[in-house]
Amino acid sequence: MCDGLPYAAAALYLAASVATFIAYGLDKSAARTNAWRVPETTLHFLALIGGWPGALIAQRVFHHKSRKLSFQFVFWTTVAVNCAALILFILRTCTPVRGR
Repeated sequence: MCDGLPYAAAALYLAASVATFIAYGLDKSAARTNAWRVPETTLHFLALIGGWPGALIAQRVFHHKSRKLSFQFVFWTTVAVNCAALILFILRTCTPVRGR
């Protein structure tokens, strides 16, 4: 039996999304001033661990990383991988094992 997404998973997505949103904002600010940039691998990692909703919002709010096709390809790949992992997690924890 499953009552939905565990609170810990929802908290992880929220925390990762906030951190990712902040990272995009810092990177956009740094891009304007030629300062140290947040590596793209960091932005992708944050999206992969559940921060992709925050990344998606940040791309719209800051108009940042939204037109670079190579970045967008990797970004949407991380979204797909994260969603697949979440679905697998839900199926494994919410579906009773047959034969028990």
